[in-house]
Amino acid sequence: MIETTGVVHFTIPASDLDRTEAFYRDILGLKTVSRAPEPFNLLFMKSGEDYVVFAKSKTPINPNPGDERFVHHAFGVTHEKYEESRAFLEEKGVQIIHEEERHDGVFRGKQAHFHDPDRNVIEIIALDGLGP
Repeated sequence: MIETTGVVHFTIPASDLDRTEAFYRDILGLKTVSRAPEPFNLLFMKSGEDYVVFAKSKTPINPNPGDERFVHHAFGVTHEKYEESRAFLEEKGVQIIHEEERHDGVFRGKQAHFHDPDRNVIEIIALDGLGP
């Protein structure tokens, strides 16, 4: 068995890297690390100590039908900043498609789900702890 030490990055598809960079920078506060031009078309960003790579998709992006949210990416926020973050989303015209405060399941805490410009589902969560 390989013993991994963590996740270095995960990749999210994007149709327009400039629009994606602006959304994740201006809405979620990610910092741009680097860009790889054609033929790669990659945007590297950082959230806290974690990295996200955005790849220009060559196919249509539709990870969830309608407002389903099973395929999504979660970003942590502090408990103190959750309500402020939620209000900021609304102020910026980002529609919250689902919100709950989970007391069961694996990832517990207040969470809100919304779409990025390509309809990828993004979650912010004030993590209370982990369940079984």
